[in-house]
Amino acid sequence: MSVSCSDLLCGEDSSIIFSTGGEALLECSSDQGFLMPEVEESIAGLIENERNFMVPCNDYIEKFHLTQSIDASNRADSVAWILKVHRYHGFQPLTAYLSVNYFDRFLYSHQLPKMNGWPAQLLSVACLSLAAKVEEPLVPSLLDLQVEGAQFIFEPRNIQRMELLVLRVLDWRLQSISPFSFLSFFAHKIDPTGNYTGFLTSRATEIILSNIQETNFLEYRPSCIAAATILCAANDLPHFSLVTAQHAESWCDGLHKDKITSCRQLMQQTAFANRPRKQPKVLPQLRVMTRASIAWSDSSSTSFSSSSPYKRRKLNNSLWLDNDK
Repeated sequence: MSVSCSDLLCGEDSSIIFSTGGEALLECSSDQGFLMPEVEESIAGLIENERNFMVPCNDYIEKFHLTQSIDASNRADSVAWILKVHRYHGFQPLTAYLSVNYFDRFLYSHQLPKMNGWPAQLLSVACLSLAAKVEEPLVPSLLDLQVEGAQFIFEPRNIQRMELLVLRVLDWRLQSISPFSFLSFFAHKIDPTGNYTGFLTSRATEIILSNIQETNFLEYRPSCIAAATILCAANDLPHFSLVTAQHAESWCDGLHKDKITSCRQLMQQTAFANRPRKQPKVLPQLRVMTRASIAWSDSSSTSFSSSSPYKRRKLNNSLWLDNDK
């Protein structure tokens, strides 16, 4: 008896099973022309559906204060650990983004007790594991995933249970529309020749990952974040330094220059706050002597004179402080 693919499907819509999700980046060669009507329609569809994979920022921040299950600093610590493991294993940028996306969407819909303890670490491992299974061709073992200063080490079976809980809370919706979905499209909008699109997308990717810890970026849509990062990347090239948010607003429907401008300003503020500071100059330590010490040194001049010349030089180079002054 022959079995077709449709016989193996459950009650779900088959289009959902076989769809490539929001991360089906549009790969069009320059020979065919990048700005085809099909590409424009695909981008419009991504913008229409991107809110379905976002966490409402205002409600999320309110939950931080009301439930006290996790605060912004603890979330930043969890995201920082995810980024460390992401770099350690050489994961794709989308893997890190999806991990944080699962983390925030889970906390928005489900509360865990004492999130600043081991539950937060367990959730971070589970979200990173799920994202790696979605995006990475080679996935480390659950024990090898717990590196880079993990505060707690969990048994694989406990992580798998947490993964199932995350899947149920997210309603098994692991594909998500991210800023990376739009970068290539927006880069070609700035540079139709394609000469600088590689640099623009690469630089924009770095900016996205460097800002992923900031909770304030949750209020911006992925398309808005992508447009703002492309503008920041374009600012590094003299050819495109004059491209503004007003230009970006015309790239496709759904973009708003005010939102793009505020998102870009937030990125610049974050970059300024996180820039490495110069180490303070260390002045040579000066020895402070009181009058009592001076009197004692006068009475002991004989012993000093009979001692080594090093001690005399040390006394002469000291800073004397008069108690009366």
